Amino acid sequence: MIKNPKILSKLDRLSAFFDTFELKASLEPTRANDRQARLFVIGEPGGRAEKIILCLRGDTIPEPPALVTAAVDFEGVHNPLLNALPDQVLVEINDIPTLRDTTAAFLAEALEPRCGRSAALNRLCEVMVLLILRTAIDRGATGPGLLAGLSHPSLHRTLVAMHDAPTRAWNIEDLAAEAGMSRSHFMALFRDVVGTTPQAYLTGWRLVIGRRKLSKGATVKTVARQVGFGSAAAFSRAYFRKFGDWPSLGRQVSMQATEHGS
Repeated sequence: MIKNPKILSKLDRLSAFFDTFELKASLEPTRANDRQARLFVIGEPGGRAEKIILCLRGDTIPEPPALVTAAVDFEGVHNPLLNALPDQVLVEINDIPTLRDTTAAFLAEALEPRCGRSAALNRLCEVMVLLILRTAIDRGATGPGLLAGLSHPSLHRTLVAMHDAPTRAWNIEDLAAEAGMSRSHFMALFRDVVGTTPQAYLTGWRLVIGRRKLSKGATVKTVARQVGFGSAAAFSRAYFRKFGDWPSLGRQVSMQATEHGS
């Protein structure tokens, strides 16, 4: 029996993260700060790149030494996808033709100063990181979490639906329908695979988006409405429970940074 074609269609599990979080790459710092990951392009000196290590946490120095090291800022402190990944993700690029070709272009830009070099490196690095994350999702996860949910053949549809439409008034029946499951089966499976309830995950995603909007200077009242909360007060309480400070403080810091930068 053929099920709902909506359930069977392929969904984009990464676009929401790239739409929400800004990715920047730089060759200058060889040691990343607390908000940066490091991307190592590994290969024989003078030869082609063979593999890439995306190091999200820790001070790993690869062997052999990297042909190029880039500091990658993908807002990892608040990016739930990066927080769900292991400390290191290693990818053999010869197994992925698109990544191999993109890495070759990245190396060419990195090793020779040209006009527009910074912009080119950012764009190429964004594609490389996207392909690495795609590989990580395809590999799956060994324990509960977002990565396991995105890797799940059915639950990832519910996660994508929440990511793409966070302001919708989702109920459990709607979310279960996205996964093609009964309400009870969905609730139990989501907790086992993702490690939390669907409602808690949706609230967390809304708050992450809200924090990004506040950092750009939006008002608390406006953000609360834009991310699906019924009131600024409800948003503020949930925000404090998750981040430990009030959203008005986050906006104030953002506005001060903007004034000092002008």
